[in-house]
Amino acid sequence: MLIESGAPGAANTIAISLTINGQARTLDVAPWTTLLDLLREDLDLTGTKKGCDHGQCGACTVLVDGVRINSCLALAVMKDGASITTVEGLAESAGLHPLQAAFVEHDAFQCGYCTPGQLCSAVGMMAEGHAHSREEIREAMSGNICRCGAYTNIVDAIEDVMQAGAAK
Repeated sequence: MLIESGAPGAANTIAISLTINGQARTLDVAPWTTLLDLLREDLDLTGTKKGCDHGQCGACTVLVDGVRINSCLALAVMKDGASITTVEGLAESAGLHPLQAAFVEHDAFQCGYCTPGQLCSAVGMMAEGHAHSREEIREAMSGNICRCGAYTNIVDAIEDVMQAGAAK
């Protein structure tokens, strides 16, 4: 819950500073507010989805200082000073992020609900540099559930971007 400074209830808040999708923000938040709720409900960044709210589905995956996390399990106040990237922050000014374009090209989403978390998780996974084969990609992405079963297409898209990056 975001509470404006000086507003009633502001005494029950903690001031934090975050860089969200490249934009510096100073916010007063209730100590129990999850990063997911701050992003969705208070900052209207609704790309990040609330799925299970228990860290089991990955729909809420965002990047914190480049590392993928389940935002439903993180209190916003614990991320004070961090740089947060949501799916809204992946796109580049010249167009889609290469993974976003690959997801479109490979039809790697069906209903699209899991797609933002899948994208953020894949960006984080690629930065980790541990996955080099389809099997390793599958294992590294296993925390992100796709209820529609587009897993093969998701792996195809990720593998395409990883191969293109290796060729550059």
